[in-house]
Amino acid sequence: MNTVLQIPLSADLRTKSLISAREMGFSSLQEAVRVFLTNLANQTMHISIQQKPTIIKLSEKAEKRYARMKKDFEKGRHVGVAHSVDELMRKLHEG
Repeated sequence: MNTVLQIPLSADLRTKSLISAREMGFSSLQEAVRVFLTNLANQTMHISIQQKPTIIKLSEKAEKRYARMKKDFEKGRHVGVAHSVDELMRKLHEG
């Protein structure tokens, strides 16, 4: 005999979870939960928390600015050297 597990979820959480489950190859959210619970019951589950890298899209203006900065660095322009924290702070305050 099967038991029904009812879990209150917001509609947004259910929708996002269903999309993620399908992207992971599950046919349904129920299948993903069954696999999770089976692994939990068999103590064969390994949980790790990993953050996906965030891809930041720069504006066209920022892209150009960073390209100019990169060229300057490669040519040694607008580059300074400090041999101590005190020297660095003096250079920063000189402006």
